[in-house]
Order: sequence, then C-alpha cells, then structure tokens
Amino acid sequence: MKLIMSPPSPFARKARVVLRETGLIDRVEEVQVSTTPLASDAQALAANPLGKIPALIREDGPAIYDSRVITRYLNDMADAGLYPTTGLYEILTLEATADAIMEAAVGMIYGERYRDGADATEWTAAQWGKAARAIATINSRWMSHLKGPLNMAQIAVSCALSYVDLRHDARNWRAGNDALATWQAEFEDRDAMQSTKP
Repeated sequence: MKLIMSPPSPFARKARVVLRETGLIDRVEEVQVSTTPLASDAQALAANPLGKIPALIREDGPAIYDSRVITRYLNDMADAGLYPTTGLYEILTLEATADAIMEAAVGMIYGERYRDGADATEWTAAQWGKAARAIATINSRWMSHLKGPLNMAQIAVSCALSYVDLRHDARNWRAGNDALATWQAEFEDRDAMQSTKP
C-alpha cells in the first residue's frame, strides 16, 4: 500500500501516526507529494479526484481518502482499538473537532497565500476564531476524554495542536488552556509523534 502525503499536513500526520502506533508502518510506503489548492499533484489526483491528501492506495481495492476514513481502515486492519465501542461517539466528536481545528488552521495558511487584501485578513480572523473556540472547548469540556488508553481522538487532537504550533505559533493557543497545554506536552513525546514531526 502507499500513503500519498506531505509531512506538514496535519491530516496526513494523523494517518502517519496511526501507521506507527499500530505497527503497520512496514506495510505502507509513504509517498511525499507537493500539492496546493490551485495546483494538485498528479499522484494525489490519481488517488483522490479532489486532489487532497492523504490518500491510501490499496492493493485490494480502490484508493481511499479523507483522513478519518484512512485511520478507521488502518485501525480495523490492525485491530488496534483506536475506536473503542465504549465512548465511541465522544471519540468521533473529538476527532471531528480536531479535524475542524486543522481545517481552520490550514484555511488560514491558504487565505494568506492565495487570497488578496482585506478579504484575506477577514478570512484569517474568522478561521482563527473557529480554531480558538474549538481549542477552548476541548480544554473546558473534553479533557477527561483525552485520558486513558490510546484512541483516535487523542491522536487527532495532538496532530491538530501540533499543526497550530507549526503554522500559527504566535497566536499562543496555550494561553488560558493550561490543562490542554499540559496534556499536549506529554502526548507529543510519544515516539509516533516525534517521528512524524514536520
């Protein structure tokens, strides 16, 4: 199998962390591409008609895409228990919240790179508002769900926060989010997080 990805992508990183946490890394080749919203990479387009990453090219079926689909597939393949039955909807909700933080943070970069003038400033502010509210909500309502055995919500939240650090560190998401900041510092020390750090 092949994972079409780019190291800075937080969505691709989710899949890359799962590959390492589940022991599947030796079964999947990571294929690094360079793609933008205005110029999709040919390999990304061949695997996903939207040209987005990550995409997983399988030997026994069509390519699958969207990080949530890929992580569920890899979890099932390894029988890893990242989506346990108990608390499943909370885990899925936290994963969706983390993905929304990623979407907003990536959207800010796209706004800065591909939009012009005041529109870009308003766009960036609106995207940061979404990310900041989601981060604060995780800190105030969801910390208990980030404890316990490894699950997909933990991986997704950590990848989202790491991407905010990578691209928007000056916004200091940690201010006022002490519990989440402490949790992130500990989770980031995992081998799978360290080996996928862009």
